[in-house]
Formats: sequence, structure tokens, C-alpha cells
Amino acid sequence: MIPAMRDGRRADTERRRQRVATAVNNAAKNGAPLSVSAIARHAGVDRSFLYRHRDLLELVHTAELEPATQDPAGGSPVSRASLQADLANAQARNTRLTARLQQLEKRLSQVLGGRAWQESGLGAPADIDELQRKQTRLEQQNVQLTSALEEARSDLDAAREANRDLTRALNQRG
Repeated sequence: MIPAMRDGRRADTERRRQRVATAVNNAAKNGAPLSVSAIARHAGVDRSFLYRHRDLLELVHTAELEPATQDPAGGSPVSRASLQADLANAQARNTRLTARLQQLEKRLSQVLGGRAWQESGLGAPADIDELQRKQTRLEQQNVQLTSALEEARSDLDAAREANRDLTRALNQRG
């Protein structure tokens, strides 16, 4: 290659490298997007130029992760990673709140539905429900008492039979 051509190519490469460095600095200072595509577009170079020059690519990636110089509202510096973490947290909170909202809507629907059913007259009145529960308790108590009575009758019959046997045995001896 002719030395003049080589020197011209080197000078052109150096100018493009300088434009990339300037574009990265300006984007970081102004809060503009810091991506390979955005920097290549602002510097007027092809993305492949950045990928061929690893140091420039590393400069872009480092600038992406570093916090901005200052938040325009006067707050603290904000980095892309912190914004992504905030977004992930907000999305998780949104998911939790959506689930809670669905739970509350279901509960409200059940309460309002029960009230509407009762007020419509289609459901049994509260006093009828209480009477039905009392009837069920009394039926269960009746079954238990009947079982206890049967057991007591069985014990009484066994005691009478034993008494008869003893009386018969005494009468035969004597």
C-alpha cells in the first residue's frame, strides 16, 4: 500500500474515532440514548466500525452503565441499570396489586350476590335457616338419646335375666 494512502486511512480512522468519542460524551452529558446504534448514528459511522474497534465499543458500554451527570429535575444521578431495576420493581408491584384487586372484586361480588339473593326473596330467610340448623341438631340429639336408651334397655334386660337366674338358683337350693 502506498504510504500516502495508508496515512490517509489512518487519519480518516482517527477522525471517526474522535467523532465516536465526542458522540459518547455528548450523549452521556445530555442524557441521550447510549446504545451502539444511537452512537454510530450520531457519529456518522457504521455500527461495524464500533465492533471492529473494541475500545470504542467498551467506551459505549461503560457509558451505558454509568449514571448520568445529573438528573434534569435536580435530583440524584440515574443509571440505566437503576432505571431498569425500578421498572422491574414497578412491574412486580403492578402484578401484586392486580392479583389483590381481583381478590377484592371476587369477595365484593360474593357479598353483593348473597345480599341480592336474600333481598330478592329467592333464598330462605335467616330465621328459616336457623330453624333448619336447630332441627338438624335436635335430630342428631334424638339419635344419640335413642342409642343410649337402647343400651340402657339392653343392660336392664341383662340385669333382669341375671336376677331371674339367681332367684331360680336360690329356690332350687332351699
